[in-house]
Amino acid sequence: MDKSYGNQSKNQELSDRLLDFTVSIIKLVRKLPRDMTGNHLSLKLLRFGTSPGVYYEQARSAESKVDFILKLGIILEELKESRYWLKVIEKASLMQPDRICPLLNECEVLIAIISKSIFTTKKSRKIKQV
Repeated sequence: MDKSYGNQSKNQELSDRLLDFTVSIIKLVRKLPRDMTGNHLSLKLLRFGTSPGVYYEQARSAESKVDFILKLGIILEELKESRYWLKVIEKASLMQPDRICPLLNECEVLIAIISKSIFTTKKSRKIKQV
């Protein structure tokens, strides 16, 4: 049984969005140069860019509100790491801006959504800062 907190349809929408983000990261990594720099960035981006969706699925079955918030915090950290590596790729001109900017924008939106979810859950349950 899914013990998700909040609106079920919004939870599924976010889950789908995170899955799409993961697939976009995989597609982007496949286009990076096959040199030392490209390989290094590929590994970093694959690590951080493909994990938020998995962690969100875990958060949806959290044992408590505190556990839910902690798991959302991990997702937020992974998205911020992804944003950093996407910016590195952009600044180093390793990919055309039209390929990287939409993914960077989606990452920013996901960060905002998760941040708001953490804030709302803490506020609605009057949970102290974790």
